[in-house]
Amino acid sequence: MLDIAEELHRWVEQGRDFAVATVVAVGGSAPRQPGAALAVDSEGTAIGSVSGGCVEGAVYELCQTALDDGEVVVERFGYSDEDAFAVGLTCGGIIDILVTPVRGGVFPAALAAAVSGEAAALARIVSGPGELLGQALLVHP
Repeated sequence: MLDIAEELHRWVEQGRDFAVATVVAVGGSAPRQPGAALAVDSEGTAIGSVSGGCVEGAVYELCQTALDDGEVVVERFGYSDEDAFAVGLTCGGIIDILVTPVRGGVFPAALAAAVSGEAAALARIVSGPGELLGQALLVHP
């Protein structure tokens, strides 16, 4: 996420609506580790990467859906023996992706901290009751 924080901070300052997809868990061989992120704005501009290419298209669509319906979703992508050509990770790994529309909350403050080099962490709920999914807490030392 830090690799796209500066651009996302600009998006916040410009008042752009966007959704962020973040790798929250990996299993086996995975191309990107937790924290890797892809963001898509309401105009369709995308920055970042969650998989190095193998599931980017599907995650892009999840971001667009999150922008449309405002819903947070966690999606699992992995290799499927039944359909090796379906959306999945051909490296044999599994990644869980949290997709969150960004409309205020603590995310802009987390981006501001990242851009200024301030130590902070953004904690998000990635499993549990649906009404809590995606809720965030910004933690400072």
